Amino acid sequence: MKSKELKELSNTELQERLEAESMRLAKLKINHAVSPIENTTILRECRKDIARLNTEIRYRQLNSNTEVK
Repeated sequence: MKSKELKELSNTELQERLEAESMRLAKLKINHAVSPIENTTILRECRKDIARLNTEIRYRQLNSNTEVK
């Protein structure tokens, strides 16, 4: 998921993606604790996707606050 793709999404779509990615990360962590995953870079990619989503959401919040004032 690239930041260019994230900028095209609406706020509700961003929130839905964030929830889905958070659930995916939780499931991956549980699966990894039970039986180690062969490719652990999936965990890292998922965390980075969540960070990108949070960054875009926060950026939009800050921009909406500055436009109102």
